[in-house]
Amino acid sequence: MAIRKIVVQGDEILNKVCKPVTAFDQKLHTLLDDMADTLRQANGAGLAAPQVGILRRAVVVSDDGEEILELINPEIVATEGEQTGPEGCLSVPGKFGMVTRPYRVRVRAQDRNGQWFEAEGEELMARAFCHELEHLDGHLYVEHIDHFLSEEELMAYYKEQGYDIEEEEN
Repeated sequence: MAIRKIVVQGDEILNKVCKPVTAFDQKLHTLLDDMADTLRQANGAGLAAPQVGILRRAVVVSDDGEEILELINPEIVATEGEQTGPEGCLSVPGKFGMVTRPYRVRVRAQDRNGQWFEAEGEELMARAFCHELEHLDGHLYVEHIDHFLSEEELMAYYKEQGYDIEEEEN
């Protein structure tokens, strides 16, 4: 397992459509393990294969705990509700913008061995599903915002939502 370099906005790979995964082999398993390590090291909510330079339909998402959910050839099959909040991206470091996403999202995907399953998430997990799956089609969250949030706007949002700001910064 290894930490991979995260591709940043401006690299054309982030604007390309990924190809489906067809080989559920050790090469895929290594990619998924490396993506999970990279995600943990970067302290992110999710990571898509093109963000580490691989044009395949593979995503890893953190479930707010220690577990990493692997989604191969994922597709959104149902959404419900709406939420608007600040969103960032490991490929757009240090910048955030307000994005509206579904409140609840159900995805259908394959696991690392090719078995189909469904997973559902609310709030941050739903946001991560939408955000990461957009990467697979060459899109970034910045396409949904009208401006990047200033540090003051971001802190004001978190205070309004009742977050302990000092805890968030550590």
